[in-house]
This record gives sequence, structure tokens and C-alpha cells, in this order.
Amino acid sequence: MRDVAIVAFAQTRHTGHDTGLTEPELIGPVIGEVKERTGLKRFGFTCSGSCDYLAGAPFSFVSALDALAAWPPISESHVEMDGAWALYEAWVRLQHGDVDSALVYGFGKSSLGDLRTIMTLQLDPYYLAPLGLDQLSYAALQANAAGADRAELDEIVRRSRADGRRNPYALDLPDPEGEDVAVRPLKTTDVPPITDGAAAVVLAAGDLASRLCPRPAYIRGIAHRTEPHYLGMRDLARSASAADAARAAGVGKGPVEVAELHAQFPHEEIILREALGLRDETEINPSGGPLAANPVMATGLIRVGEAARRIHDGAARRTVGHATSGPCLQQNLVTVLEA
Repeated sequence: MRDVAIVAFAQTRHTGHDTGLTEPELIGPVIGEVKERTGLKRFGFTCSGSCDYLAGAPFSFVSALDALAAWPPISESHVEMDGAWALYEAWVRLQHGDVDSALVYGFGKSSLGDLRTIMTLQLDPYYLAPLGLDQLSYAALQANAAGADRAELDEIVRRSRADGRRNPYALDLPDPEGEDVAVRPLKTTDVPPITDGAAAVVLAAGDLASRLCPRPAYIRGIAHRTEPHYLGMRDLARSASAADAARAAGVGKGPVEVAELHAQFPHEEIILREALGLRDETEINPSGGPLAANPVMATGLIRVGEAARRIHDGAARRTVGHATSGPCLQQNLVTVLEA
């Protein structure tokens, strides 16, 4: 296996409303930033993650390529998933050995439509979508199954928002107050905020990584696991796919100083901590996580990027970035990063 590292990470200053920027205008600055940090003008491979349902147009990623100045022609791919899965594809592509660098980005504007309705359209069109159950209804079912203590959930939300206020890229959200219920047992503050944003990372293989970055974040393990999206076939109080991905990626082979978890609801953080076998001393989502900014289709990539940034800054030597997709933590991608 080739050594592959994250050598640059950039993200937008996320907003909770539409600022009028098109997708290329949203993406352009973060791509420019990672190019400036690495000094690279072109990459051996480019891969993006986005959602046509979110953009309301087929092949929306094609228009986003306007941000890349893709001439002369580039080697490019796309996943209809969070940008974290684009990173996974790029990592696999770099293992082939014929290219040494890859640009990965993810983007989404959730402010332009009803996110709960939009995400329901991605469910099984024959059995699940007609029921009208949305991601919030599913999350409420899982929260009930997990049986988490309300005080613990409130503390997770409070900590996430406080960390988010210290993060210049996250939203400035107040501490939760009151008992306003969204879908019982979830409060409105348990629900991730509507967010527009984008993120980009650069991967480099072999000696190129150390030439581009003084402290590369090497990918020492990466694994994706999934389980049925039919909830009756799963134990919602646990995440078997997250636990399997963590074992395959080697999370337990050493201490984890920082874990950035794609936990969109506070009970998901509790489930993921157990599934990944994280110890009490592991710092969880110091960026604020999805409860402080949730740009759909970039949130998972940002988790990996934030985990890498801790290594770039010298704040940690071993971190974990996690991304999820589907109802109730159906799919999980775990990445172990080391200095």
C-alpha cells in the first residue's frame, strides 16, 4: 500500500442562509486556498461529492466544474455522496501508483429547499419514501431506541454550540434553552442547523506529501461499511456498520486524541463513541461538529479535514475522521490519521 496523506484542507465560512452564491462561486475560494497552500496548480486526479436532489438539477456536479478551470482536460470523477466518499475514491485511485496527487471537494446548499422533504426522496421509492418518514422522524425513532439521558443530550448540544462559536467557519448559535420539541424526544436544538458550505482537501502520495506539507496527516486506515436501510432489520440502539468500519480501519490500534464524528443528532454521538470504542480522554468534535454547522454533502469531508488539521497544527498525533450517510447511521466511513 502506498503512503497517502492529507496535505491541505480548506472550508467556507458556512452560513445558515442563501448568500446568492452559485455552487462554482461557493467552491472556487476553497479550491484556490488548497492550491495556494500546496503550490499545486493541477492534480493527478479530482473527485467531488454532491447531491442532485439538493441542487434540484441533474448532473449538478458538471456545472460545479466551472470552479476548477478544467482546461486542459483533467481526470475527474464524482460520487452522489458526501465528499468523504470522494476522498475514499481518491485514496483508492492514488493506490494505483500512476498519479501522486488528488483534489477532493464536497459542497451543498441546504437553504434553497425543504431539507426534510428532499432527503426523503432518496429513500427506497417503493416502500419507504411513500410513508413520508423523513430524516428527523427516523432520528427520533433511533433516539427512543437508544434511550439516552436527556441531560447528556443537552450537554452534547451545549458543548457543540460552544465549540462552534470558537470556530470561525461554523455558525454562531446560542446555548440551547427551553423545551421546544421538534419530533419527540428530539428538541429543536437537537436538530442540525440548515447550512450552506463547501470544503476541499488535497491528498498526496509518497515523497510528495512531505514536500508539500511540513506535518502531513497520513491515512493509516480507512474503511466503509453499510447495513440495511430497512429499520426493522437493524438494532437502532447500536451501529454495527460503524463498529465494523472502525475495526477494519484500526481505530483501536492506538490512542485517539481527537475524533471528529459526523453526528447530526446528539444521540448519534453517544452511539458512535461506543461503536468506535473511543476512550473518555478522546476529544470529540472540537470544531463543534454537525450540530454547529451541517453543510450537507460536505459535513463528512469536513470531519476528516478537521481531524487532519489537528495533525497539521501539531495539536495531535493520532486522530479519527468519521462520515455517515443514510437513515440512522446506515453507512459509515472511518478514517484513521497519524502524524
